[in-house]
Amino acid sequence: MAKVTILGATGNVGMFAAHTVSGIPHISEMLLVGRPGREDYLAGCCRDLSDSFAARGTHVRLSYSTRLADAKDSDIVICTAGVPRRPGQDRNDLAFENAKIVADIAETIGRSSPDTILFLVTNPVDVMTAVALKYSGLEPRQIFGLGTHLDSMRLKSLIAHYFRVHVSEVHTRIIGEHGESMVPLWSATTIGGIRITNLPTFSGLPMQEMIESVRTSGEAIIRDKGSTIYGPGEAIATLVRTILGDENRILTVSSYIRSEIHGIGDVCIGAPARINRDGIFPIPLNLEEDEVAGFCESVKKIRKITADVMERLEETR
Repeated sequence: MAKVTILGATGNVGMFAAHTVSGIPHISEMLLVGRPGREDYLAGCCRDLSDSFAARGTHVRLSYSTRLADAKDSDIVICTAGVPRRPGQDRNDLAFENAKIVADIAETIGRSSPDTILFLVTNPVDVMTAVALKYSGLEPRQIFGLGTHLDSMRLKSLIAHYFRVHVSEVHTRIIGEHGESMVPLWSATTIGGIRITNLPTFSGLPMQEMIESVRTSGEAIIRDKGSTIYGPGEAIATLVRTILGDENRILTVSSYIRSEIHGIGDVCIGAPARINRDGIFPIPLNLEEDEVAGFCESVKKIRKITADVMERLEETR
């Protein structure tokens, strides 16, 4: 049985993630961590969640704290802490401000919980994954970000709707940046085990419109209702369940890749990885020529932003 800590638990995503993650049967203890001064809110959240546990029949020991050190001995630490993206704001505009927060968190977690898996949700998630890796001192397999997992699920839903099939029949992936330069892998997309390009109706598939919808989905939700909550919350729970259940599923998350995709690497970015209780293990992958080109552009962009953020961090620490 596992202890899971959620950092930034008073935020919308952190709070809903606490609800979704609490239903995972492998968890015996959950700690909600928020900023000093938010003790009353955290206490209220715990009472509210406890009521939901009673109604659902969930048995999880629940507590809260404003001290990051209390995350000690966590099996998984989920970091949703940071400044949220505002309407019209690019994820990468947040980079330096959130990097300062994540660097401090990573240093503390690395010292207090050296065996944990640190799961980044804070945006821009690819850059935050790199920051956490550098400042935590943990191994690459112990650090990952939500990455393009939710983007892949969004594309999966659109394809299922277009072909009028159950969403479970569709397998697809988006790699690269969780942002504008994301790359859909049509070559790895299947419906009912059949490669999508082998279906006669594939020629009519509005691919560009679908990808544009995925790219702008988060911004549209933020514009209409203020923040994304339910999609990220469920995606977080899926990944936590995969780890704690030792499922060895291959999911597309942000992690450190060495050279797994056509020799491209030395960057934290969205790519398929085998996920289990030991951590995150990117898998070697061959792509179509246009997909390689798109991935190279995405890597180039993320490398530059990451390097800029790291340089500024070093100047301020």
